[in-house]
Amino acid sequence: MLIAGEASGDMLAAELVHALREEIAHAEAVPTNDLQPLRTGLAPRFFGAGGPRMAAAGVELAFDLTAHSVIGLDMLRHYFKFRGLFNRLVQLAIEREPAVIICVDFQLFNRLFAHAIKEYVRAHRGWFHDWDPKIVQYVSPQVWASREGRADQLARDCDLLLSIIPFEKEWYARRTPNLRVEFVGNPIVDRYGSFERRVRNAEFTAGPSSPTVLLLPGSRAGELARHLPVMLGALTILRANMFGLRARMIIPKESLLQQTRSAGLPEDLQVQVGGLPEALAQADVAIAKTGTVATECAFFRVPTVTLYKVSWHTYQYGKRIIKVKYLTLPNLLANEEVFPEFIQNAATAENIAKAALDLLRDQNRRAKIKARLADIVASLGGSGASRRAARAIRDL
Repeated sequence: MLIAGEASGDMLAAELVHALREEIAHAEAVPTNDLQPLRTGLAPRFFGAGGPRMAAAGVELAFDLTAHSVIGLDMLRHYFKFRGLFNRLVQLAIEREPAVIICVDFQLFNRLFAHAIKEYVRAHRGWFHDWDPKIVQYVSPQVWASREGRADQLARDCDLLLSIIPFEKEWYARRTPNLRVEFVGNPIVDRYGSFERRVRNAEFTAGPSSPTVLLLPGSRAGELARHLPVMLGALTILRANMFGLRARMIIPKESLLQQTRSAGLPEDLQVQVGGLPEALAQADVAIAKTGTVATECAFFRVPTVTLYKVSWHTYQYGKRIIKVKYLTLPNLLANEEVFPEFIQNAATAENIAKAALDLLRDQNRRAKIKARLADIVASLGGSGASRRAARAIRDL
C-alpha cells in the first residue's frame, strides 16, 4: 500500500513502484518445505492513494489524494474532508492487509496514518490477528527543522525511514538511534541525469540569446493563489528594467491550468504543463517556490530566487517552531544563501524582482552560483536512488 498526497510524492511513488517490481522479480526464491508457502514468486500488487503517475505505474487508487493537497494548518480548514479520506484509507488497509505500507512524504497525514495503523495492530494482536505490516516512511519529515520530538513517534511507528537528504541519517543516529534510517540518494539524479549531461555536453539546442526567466509557482492551488500575484508583479518590474526579457511558466498538472490562466497573465508569457527539464535547460534565472522544484533548479545549475507564502495562521505558527536558517534545500545543504530566499512578508514583487535583476545583470555571480550548485548536487548521492529504496524495502 502506498500513500502520496502531493505531485512530487506521486512521482516518487511511481518511480519506487517500478523499482520494486524489478527488485522483487529478481529476488532469490525462499526455500520452504511448506505445501502452501507464505512466500512465492507472484508479482507484487500495489494499491492506495496518490495521483496520476501512480495510476499510470499500475497502482490501484482508492482516490486521487493529490487533488486535495494543502500545507500546514490549512489542513484544519478542511478537517472533515481529510478525516473522511483518512478513515477510508485506514479501513482499506485493515480490509486488504498489505505486507508493507509505504508513506511517501505528505508529512502530517502520513505520520497520523502510520500511527493509526500501528495502534490498530497493537490492539488486535492474538491467535486470529496476525497482520503486522511493515511501515516505511519515504522522505523524512523535517523534524530536524522543528519539533524534534516527532522523531520519537517515527521510531515508535515506522520500521524504516528512507532519506533523500544526506545529513539526515547522522542526525537520526544521534537523536533516535533505534530508528532504522537509510540514505538512498535523491531520485532527481536518475530522473534528469541523462538530460542534464546532454545539456552540459551542448547536445541540447540552446535557447534564444535574450535573457530568459522561468517562473515556477508550485503544485498546489493554494500555492498558486499566493505566489502568482507576486511572481507576475516581479515579472512586470523585470521587463520594465530589462529590454527583450523572455519569460516562461511551468505548472506540473493540467488541473491547475485554468486557475493559472484566470490570474491575468500577460499575453507574451508562455505557460505550459510539464516540460520542466527542457525549460530549465534554457533558463538564465528562475523564480521558484521553495521545495522540490528549487532542488531541481539546483540540479540544472540555474541561479534561482526562491519564495514561499502561507496563510497568516500557518506562518505565525511556523515562525515560532522552525529552527533552521533557510527553507530552500540547496541553501540548507550549503549552509549559506546560495539562492536568494524570501519568505512570507519579505516575498514581495519588488524584493524578488531586485534579486532576479541582480542575477541577470551579473554574469560572474551566476557563474559562482553554478559552481556552488555543482558541489551541492554532488552531495545528493549517485544514480539509483529508487532502486536502493526498493532494495531496502525488499530486505525489510
